[in-house]
Amino acid sequence: MIEGLISGHLVGLAETRQGKNDSSFTLAKVKTNTSEADPIIVNVITFSTEASSALLALDDGDALAVSGSLTPKVWIDKQGNARPALDMIATKILAIE
Repeated sequence: MIEGLISGHLVGLAETRQGKNDSSFTLAKVKTNTSEADPIIVNVITFSTEASSALLALDDGDALAVSGSLTPKVWIDKQGNARPALDMIATKILAIE
């Protein structure tokens, strides 16, 4: 895994779900800009109560920074092009005003 810090804008609203054994987690998507034309979507999950609260307090389009463990991924779009993506297990969330 790679420890990383990303910044970008929240896409949609974060949502909390229940896992096995009554554990809860929060999911969110963050759009980040790159030096290339296409932004990258980061799929964020957090099990931290503090990070969950911070994500749930944000609205669609709000700027934020997220730190945690990153896993690079590739997905194929409808045209058959390979696109980069990142999965992150977030430990800290910082809202940027």
